[in-house]
Amino acid sequence: MANDMMVKELEQVVVRFSGDSGDGMQLAGNIFSTVSATVGNDISTFPDFPADIRAPQGSLNGVSGYQVHIGAGKVFTPGDQCDVLVAMNAAALKMQYKYAKPTGCIIIDTDCFQPGDLQKAAFATKDAIEELGIKQEVIAAPISQMVKDCLADSGMDNKAMLKCRNMFTVGLVCWLFNRDLTIVENLLREKFGKRPEVAEANLKVVHAGYDYGHNTHAWVAHTYKIGSHPKTPGRYMDITGNKATAYGFIAAAEKAGLKLFLGSYPITPATDVLHELAKHKSLGVVTVQCEDEIAGCSTAVGASFGGALAVTTTSGPGICLKSEAINLAVITELPLVVLDVQRGGPSTGLPTKSEQADLLQALFGRNGESPMPVLAATSPTHCFDAAYTACKIALEHLTPVILLSDGFVANGSGAWKLPDLTNYPEIRPQYVTAQMKENYSPYRRNPANGVRYWAVPGQEGYTHILGGLEKDNQTGAISTDADNHDLMCRLRAEKIARIPVPDLQVEGCADDAELLIVGFGSTYGHLYSAMSELNETGRKVALAHFSFLNPLPKNSAEVLTRYKKVVVAEQNLGQFAGYLRMKIDHFTPYQFNEIKGQPFVVSELVAAFTELLNN
Repeated sequence: MANDMMVKELEQVVVRFSGDSGDGMQLAGNIFSTVSATVGNDISTFPDFPADIRAPQGSLNGVSGYQVHIGAGKVFTPGDQCDVLVAMNAAALKMQYKYAKPTGCIIIDTDCFQPGDLQKAAFATKDAIEELGIKQEVIAAPISQMVKDCLADSGMDNKAMLKCRNMFTVGLVCWLFNRDLTIVENLLREKFGKRPEVAEANLKVVHAGYDYGHNTHAWVAHTYKIGSHPKTPGRYMDITGNKATAYGFIAAAEKAGLKLFLGSYPITPATDVLHELAKHKSLGVVTVQCEDEIAGCSTAVGASFGGALAVTTTSGPGICLKSEAINLAVITELPLVVLDVQRGGPSTGLPTKSEQADLLQALFGRNGESPMPVLAATSPTHCFDAAYTACKIALEHLTPVILLSDGFVANGSGAWKLPDLTNYPEIRPQYVTAQMKENYSPYRRNPANGVRYWAVPGQEGYTHILGGLEKDNQTGAISTDADNHDLMCRLRAEKIARIPVPDLQVEGCADDAELLIVGFGSTYGHLYSAMSELNETGRKVALAHFSFLNPLPKNSAEVLTRYKKVVVAEQNLGQFAGYLRMKIDHFTPYQFNEIKGQPFVVSELVAAFTELLNN
């Protein structure tokens, strides 16, 4: 497989695989990104797929895409546009060509640009390239036919052979970027371990794609190689946000010496956390797939009462359904972690698209005074730390905690250094002690932090009642006394307010910025990239990005009122900006809001922030 062409070294490249939702584009992109992470590149990925279980083949609604940004150094976003676009059919080209850079190239399967394919994709002419006005270099190859020729003696039927088309493009792109197929071979043999004949067919097609590039390389002047800058020594893996979240929960349970219990109801895009945790029974993980969202949360509350680290996961409308059971954990002051992988709404909305529109629901979406800590993950790899921290807060402060993720960070992936858990802080729940047995009350509190002492059922001498009715602060008995209720509401709120969180950090031109960009959660990479681009042009811009949303860092007001111009950028219509105005006197920021179901586009951010700077 030696490549005798000149090899040009690049610092970064963006590749987008696209095709019909049945063409295996997610697998193709995932394999190429894993190969890149394995050889030491940093990566950021964006799987972009339809909500339909199976849209009509060849239709515009059925187009599925997977974009990966590969860098020699640190990369923060999947990229605004791609250097290489793979379009497996006419519909994919029509929907995805807008993502190709003017200097990029487009690879198409000409076998899927027949009159019927063009008609399904709503083309008016027989020449899709000319009709779309595509100026990029187009590599047109009869991929379907070559795959069938490659597998002619495999004994597979026509439909089964064509399912391997995605691997032809993987081989071709691996050739273009000088990737070693050994890693691809190992990944495919692992994925299809129980079906070796399928693995070997895909491997044969991968090599055919690679050889096609090698043997017909007249259409490119160079092949390319993305170098790898030195990284912190250690073991790395390509990990999605959902998998990192699951691992964070497992690590926290291990650190706390507790069983991990997950009560959940499947919902896109949170279900992968349930799938992942269900694989780890050997680590003491207990998973229950419940009949609905309410049961998922209620079983977790019960498991928490029984002394487990309890988690429930959901997305979109599921967080609404869980609100009553979450509030039960609020009033009983039991540890619970609620993962909300946000998606486009309202109602069923955009199940496979990303949005930050559940913030106010997380902060206030329950009846009565029901304060809860709220955290947000900032990247796929940060999901591990965010999940671990959410569990630590829940267990040490006896409170439910909401962890906000979203479709972008949950399904996206990054190169993650496997952590050394000995470097992570201890998790020490505040249990009752032997000295408390004589005068135990379930709402006796530690005066240092306002946290009640946790008595796990089965401990002799600590019999107590917890429930949804208000309790007397002294005895734990049911109480409707007005003054007691006022006191209990204030004590619960004070306990949350006293949770220590790290100070808000300012990146970029922290001392003399003309503009401070403010964001939270998954938009970090895009906002950081926009700040960096502006600073490279000579402007002075800073970034303050929040992961802790309630309580806010204690220096939030000081930081946000320090700068003359502040813009809050978020993927909703202004929920975080409104929350900050409520919490910080005289704070009047500018706003940048989008709810398109897609990640921010860095170039659009730069343009909007430049306009603010110039006004």
